[in-house]
Parts: sequence; C-alpha cells; structure tokens
Amino acid sequence: MNSIKIVAIALIVAGGLGLAYGGFSFTRETHEVKLGPLSLSVKEQQTVNIPVWIGVGSILLGGVLLILGGKSK
Repeated sequence: MNSIKIVAIALIVAGGLGLAYGGFSFTRETHEVKLGPLSLSVKEQQTVNIPVWIGVGSILLGGVLLILGGKSK
C-alpha cells in the first residue's frame, strides 16, 4: 500500500470523526503564581469546534486521492 492511499484513508477517517464529534476539548494550565510556599495555577478548558465543511472536504479529498492514487502507472 503506497503512502497516497494511507493519507487518503486517514483523511476519510478524520473527516468522518470530525462530522461525528463536531470538535474536541482540552485542558490547559495557565497563570502559575508562586508566593513562597504557596503555588496557584488556573486550569482552563478550551473547546475547538470543527466546521462541517472541513469534515466534508476532508472526506471528498480523501476519496479523490484514493481514486486517483491508484492510477499512478
């Protein structure tokens, strides 16, 4: 299996996951303050939304690469 087909399948899977979940969230630790023996930090939860057009575009691009990737000879 050549690398173009692997990338195409990864794009299709990523696009499907983007459409299914619509985004992801992560926690970031910021604003760390140390005053003597005391240590304070703030944890922020951030959400990244994935637009529908990116998921659909990823699936379409993966499909095109999968079809055209086999015709390299």
